[in-house]
Amino acid sequence: MDRNRINDIVSSYSDDITIGVLGSHSALEIGHGAKQEGYKTLVVCEKGREKTYTDHYSNLFDEVLVLDNFQDMVNEENQEFMRENNTIFVPNRSFSVYVGYDNIEEELEIPLLGSRNLLRTEERDIEGNQYDLLDAAGITKPKMFDSPSDIDRTVIVKVPEKTRSIERAFFYANTPEEYHEKANDRIEKGIIDADALEDATIEEYVKGAKFNANYFWSPIKEELDLLGFDRRIQTDLDGVLDLPADEQLELGASPQNVEIGHMGATMRESQIEMIFEEGIKFVEACEKEYPPGIIGLFALQGAVTKELEFYVFDVSPRIPGCPCVEPTSPYMKYKYMKDVGPGRRVAMEIETAIEKDEIEKITT
Repeated sequence: MDRNRINDIVSSYSDDITIGVLGSHSALEIGHGAKQEGYKTLVVCEKGREKTYTDHYSNLFDEVLVLDNFQDMVNEENQEFMRENNTIFVPNRSFSVYVGYDNIEEELEIPLLGSRNLLRTEERDIEGNQYDLLDAAGITKPKMFDSPSDIDRTVIVKVPEKTRSIERAFFYANTPEEYHEKANDRIEKGIIDADALEDATIEEYVKGAKFNANYFWSPIKEELDLLGFDRRIQTDLDGVLDLPADEQLELGASPQNVEIGHMGATMRESQIEMIFEEGIKFVEACEKEYPPGIIGLFALQGAVTKELEFYVFDVSPRIPGCPCVEPTSPYMKYKYMKDVGPGRRVAMEIETAIEKDEIEKITT
């Protein structure tokens, strides 16, 4: 999508901006944050999945666009409706997956507060992906293995689930033999597909405390905010780990690590500077490799080892979807002297852009 086209659209908007989001994980926090700052809101829902937004939390959304399929968002009448409402859209993971990269990059003429050309880097099987960006930034990541035969330490294998390709199945192995044994077991159980296994990511398992660092980069202020940290709640992994060790062994389960929720976390103050430094390095690399680079929300997900080194193994180049950050992480309150979550920070950036007449700086 030509950014000049998006600039023309957003410059034609009045200051009566509507903040839009896809009706999936993180929509509620975007809606709530927009309302805190007095903005109108719009949510795009898929029929059969709309009640959370139309019934239970209808107070958060002024406009609801219910579609047969999320991809219908790119139909001209729906795009026109959003443009008439001066909509700036905030991308989440479901937006990337369900609307589709090709549609987002070539068909969707709606301004995004985020980096349109960076969304695809989340996929690990393309050139210039998130791992390449981490390398360009000089950020430490786990050792990657090109072949199961190279495994010489504990690894985690990431492969799309057979029935839900948006989700990844995980398993662990210490040797090539163990890799094949566990892979075959999951194929037989219908958890993964043999073809998908060929494109699996095999990476060193980092023994450390898990932290997802959530950020906001302001192109207007050229300033990085640390929204806070979260950790994942996963099923059925958490259920297995609740059992005594001997019961886990007897069960012989194959946990799938399906993400179902989040927990807030804080980090020792002595390590906060490290987290800011890693975030800045990533911002600088994205600006060089994918201009204009990161805009707004993103996350670096990783683990801190006993040597206090932050290994990053996953990148979210959009809102990560962690509603626990605002109420449990104090870092934005320290800076702004009030509670500021991802949605509110988005709305604050839009307000600043309007005041400075620089709305084109924050949209792609």
